[in-house]
Amino acid sequence: MPAKKLWDKGYSADKDVEEFTVGDDYILDLKLAKYDCMASIAHARMLGKMGILKQAEVESLVAELKRIMSLAEKGKFSISVEEEDVHTAIENTLTSRLGDLGKKIHTGRSRNDQVLTALRLYYKDHLELCIALAERFTDSAGKFSSQYGRIELPGYTHMRKAMPSSIGMWAGAFTDAMQDNISLLESALLLVDQSPLGTAAGYGAPLDVDREFTASELGFAKVQDNPIYVQMSRGKFESTILHSLTQIMFDLNRMACDLILFSMPEFGYFELPDSFTTGSSIMPQKKNPDVLELLRAKYHLVVSYEMALKGISSNLPTGFNRDMQLTKGPVMSGFEVTEASLRIASRLMQELGVNKANCKKGLTEDVYATKRAYDLVKKGMPFRDAYKAVGKKYAGKK
Repeated sequence: MPAKKLWDKGYSADKDVEEFTVGDDYILDLKLAKYDCMASIAHARMLGKMGILKQAEVESLVAELKRIMSLAEKGKFSISVEEEDVHTAIENTLTSRLGDLGKKIHTGRSRNDQVLTALRLYYKDHLELCIALAERFTDSAGKFSSQYGRIELPGYTHMRKAMPSSIGMWAGAFTDAMQDNISLLESALLLVDQSPLGTAAGYGAPLDVDREFTASELGFAKVQDNPIYVQMSRGKFESTILHSLTQIMFDLNRMACDLILFSMPEFGYFELPDSFTTGSSIMPQKKNPDVLELLRAKYHLVVSYEMALKGISSNLPTGFNRDMQLTKGPVMSGFEVTEASLRIASRLMQELGVNKANCKKGLTEDVYATKRAYDLVKKGMPFRDAYKAVGKKYAGKK
């Protein structure tokens, strides 16, 4: 027997149309099964509080939803193409096992507020995970700085030696950057920590649902009041999330660029652990910084997700539009790439080495030219004259 669709009116969609409209939702939605069950449990309890469901019915629904959650966490819950999404798969399971009681769970809600609620619970979990991973990175960078921070090496501008720097200054730049990124993640978390449940398809439902109750049950900080804005915020909130992720990846990209360059034998300031390199299939001497090259490239992936999402969610009238279905994938992929990148970057900082001798060797006398100019300033010479006096030594040099 074909899977029952929540919108079933007695006719079947064309097979090609069905596959086109479903896309990869039936795969992506497996990541939302836990969260959709959580929201359904809160909704069932609210319906019981309103008297629409009897207490025994609430208990039966909650028990079955918890069973589905357990199956999903073990990878034993599936969604067919015919079911379209996780919401349909869960309701079909409830109806199959509980009969008419399963048909009551959708009272007072739509798939629109259902998916938004599940997504926001998913976002909250992953934003909190990203914050924890970013903090782990800053901790690893801090320990790296404690070990090697006093070692001096050249600082560069325009890819040329400029002034003295240090390992501590270099590592500290990425620690400070990640602290700012954590602030961005926290801002994104503040935005998504609003419950959309009870707004139905964007215009409420002809039922006096207790939105405060479900928001509290699900651990949301507040209720998102205006039902039209609930739909408008889809895409806007996701864009904020992806922007915060691109900022993390931007900094990891810059770090990777530095380490690829300054671990080259021609510089040799940093020493990559062998376990973070790969070899060549033809050149037996090669130890390639593939991890860093991929870390550098993955920034561009997350930027592409942000641009795709902003494009998909713009130029739409108020109210729900099916275009928004295509915003799930970019956000989920953005989280996966960023989380994996933060994990590998933290491990790298724990195992990265510094070659003190090469750093000292890199501190050639030209690196101290600015200091010499300021030594003259301290003796009373105007800075511009001191600048010219020291600069004469390097005139004509490349």
